[in-house]
Amino acid sequence: MTSRDTAERAGGRWIARWDPEDREFWEASGRRIARRNLWVSVFAEHLGFSVWSIWSVLTLFMVPEAGFDYTPAQKFLLVSVVTLVGAVLRVPYTLAVPAFGGRNWTTVSVAALLVPTATAVLLVQRPDTPFWLFLLLAATAGLGGGNFSSSMANINSFYPEREKGLALGLNAGGGNIGVPVVQLAGLAVIAAIGPGGGALLAAAYIPLLALAAWLSWTRMDNLATARADPGAQAATAKDRDFWIMSLLYIGTFGSFIGFSFAFGLLLQNQFGRTPLEAAAVTFLGPLIGSLIRPVGGRLADRFGGARVTLATFLAMAAGTALIVAASLTGSLAPFTAAFIALFVLTGIGNGSTYKMIPSIYAARAADLAASGTPRAEAEARFRRISGAALGLVGAIGALGGVAINLVFRQSFEATGGATPAYAAFLGFYLLCAAVTWAVYLRRPRTAPPAPAPATGAEAR
Repeated sequence: MTSRDTAERAGGRWIARWDPEDREFWEASGRRIARRNLWVSVFAEHLGFSVWSIWSVLTLFMVPEAGFDYTPAQKFLLVSVVTLVGAVLRVPYTLAVPAFGGRNWTTVSVAALLVPTATAVLLVQRPDTPFWLFLLLAATAGLGGGNFSSSMANINSFYPEREKGLALGLNAGGGNIGVPVVQLAGLAVIAAIGPGGGALLAAAYIPLLALAAWLSWTRMDNLATARADPGAQAATAKDRDFWIMSLLYIGTFGSFIGFSFAFGLLLQNQFGRTPLEAAAVTFLGPLIGSLIRPVGGRLADRFGGARVTLATFLAMAAGTALIVAASLTGSLAPFTAAFIALFVLTGIGNGSTYKMIPSIYAARAADLAASGTPRAEAEARFRRISGAALGLVGAIGALGGVAINLVFRQSFEATGGATPAYAAFLGFYLLCAAVTWAVYLRRPRTAPPAPAPATGAEAR
């Protein structure tokens, strides 16, 4: 393969041949092309996360002084619907890259975010909009949530196995940072202008999205070698470990994105914080949780994914118990400190649970090979399932964010407070801890019959 086979992009031509495992090609031109696509992808995905989470900030602007009289339950429903749209779109977005090309799809998906952004500019200036219409139009911000899956699928195709960890980590981390960045931007607008400045926050993203669309079109590439694998997704959906890991990722990433959307509203409605006071704290949790995600992966490398995940869920349960106590006593400082600690733990858990997935399927491939199946065949089978599982687990995990905000909505609607919701989360984290221990850490008293099912070895 020559650089000429790969470097020409004029007119949106597809790269017909791409083999990053060929070290000569990779050093000659592959790495340079992959890095160019990576950095544009990080920028585009970052904006996608910001648009997806923008209503977590704009709801802080929706106060009586700005003409809004929405109840806490209505605001939690609003962010729940936005989260739901983003979670559901992750599945088709994963398949879009091989169907349309990474360059083409990134350009289209980023340009599409101009619709919810412009809509947000109008909505925050029209408090008389009927709530059902407001809800429907705001839900378009969920388009930003789908960008994560397509971006990860695209960058995964560019890099060799030996360098995918860093590339995907940069891509995911750069995207997650979009949540605290939009919240910091909201803080700046509230501090400078007050609750009436929500439209300016949304409007500030319009030129950034236009720039990202232009960069995607002019600097990215399509890979003809990327292929969708619906068969692997179908096989994954029948796999026990996929559903178990989806449950655990609901507990980690679902908590991260759900609390990112809800934290500011909780400070406002539980403790009477002003929009400025709430915004001044809201960004801290998502920022720390995003930055610490790679630490979870490194801890999993050293101590084992299941062990780190188990410790994380037990600590999350303890942190939630502190939040319950602080809520019952009306203590703002302990409440805030415990909530930020919870964000830290979700970041660590995000890294450790994602690290578990390839380890689990690698161990199952080894078990299958030990039972007589040719090793190459066993590894190829579970590599397909592992790749599909990584994408689908991310989609299902995002549904946890929907559940968290719906539980908060029901709690406020039924009791006027959030304490019952915290109690429910505490129970769920204990359930996740028990499942992690029982499935991936507990050693059976008698050896299972061969071929052994997936057990603790694969996550350690």
